[in-house]
Amino acid sequence: MKVTILSLEYPPNVYGGVGRHVEHLVKHLRNFVDVEIRTMKIGANIKWIKEYEAWDIFDGSYPWDKVLRTMALNLNMVRDDFSGEIVHAHTWYMNFAGFLAKKLHKTKLVSTVHSLEPMRPWKREQLGRGYNLSVWMERIGLEESDGIIAVSNDMKNDIHNIYGIDESKIEVIYNGIDTDIYRKRKDNEFIGSLGLEDGYVLFVGRMTKQKGIEVILKASDLIDGKIVLVTGKADTLEDLKRYKRIIESKKNVVWINKYFTEDEMSIIYSHASVFVCPSIYEPFGIINLEALACEVPVVGSAVGGIKEIVQDDVNGFLVPPQNPKALADKVNLLLGDESLRKDMGKRGRHRAMEFSWEKIAEKTYQFYRRLLNE
Repeated sequence: MKVTILSLEYPPNVYGGVGRHVEHLVKHLRNFVDVEIRTMKIGANIKWIKEYEAWDIFDGSYPWDKVLRTMALNLNMVRDDFSGEIVHAHTWYMNFAGFLAKKLHKTKLVSTVHSLEPMRPWKREQLGRGYNLSVWMERIGLEESDGIIAVSNDMKNDIHNIYGIDESKIEVIYNGIDTDIYRKRKDNEFIGSLGLEDGYVLFVGRMTKQKGIEVILKASDLIDGKIVLVTGKADTLEDLKRYKRIIESKKNVVWINKYFTEDEMSIIYSHASVFVCPSIYEPFGIINLEALACEVPVVGSAVGGIKEIVQDDVNGFLVPPQNPKALADKVNLLLGDESLRKDMGKRGRHRAMEFSWEKIAEKTYQFYRRLLNE
């Protein structure tokens, strides 16, 4: 069996959890099938990775150029022949390419849904009327898919409710975690080089409303400890400037806006006392698994896939979304009780061990086989 995976993100181009998901899934899928990656230009120079560019005419002069560049990238990806039986598209960025590949090259189409555009209406602020096109690209790709992978049960329900897709076509296969990388390990020299000390409250995520960064910033005034924000890109330059102003007004907030390797991130997690995930919308949340694997209890919003990872009062706490006080109360409870933190940390590690990439890859392979035999 040969599978072509379509993904906007692939290392070193990693913007969020999707890039990590595809990286680890491919690594373990290659034990079962012949895998080809099609992605945007990254300079990998590896024979089974094909790289593509969008057309330069979409240079940002118009508010919808970002979406049109994505569509152009999709068109370029399907000009080459597909020699495999399965095309597997990840996110709306690649759903249109998956749809075209199925129509032009007569492949089976699998789509993994990491999030849904209609669940993120604030993206209209970034894409303007282009948002309508991103929703259409997502819809047409999912409606034409022979099989869909949802990263959580909550995600499966959203796909069915929003797009009316038959639940029998949707398979829930969780994201995974490499517990050899993500484990409790201390490195005081590295942490010191970042200007940090043990015992902080940690947030990891993009600087976006979706990830609840505004919630943790409001909660910071109520939290009895230092808060460390390790962030990725902001959605817009205006967002970046606004969050920067707020962060600079907070005395107990340290902001680190840079890329770290997974080994470095495991150390950053390990030196934290509590991890917070105040997301407004979170179909899965790999960051929670990373924290749990490093034996750090999680205080997370009771939304989406977080509810399927964090076990309330077992390896962390679930709190109502967009509620800074509820978040701060549980964080302070953990900061004041070392024994509780350690107990929850050990249970968190045990929970993370259930989400191995080997298992996820095998389930994905079996899903492929089932589709080809239908």
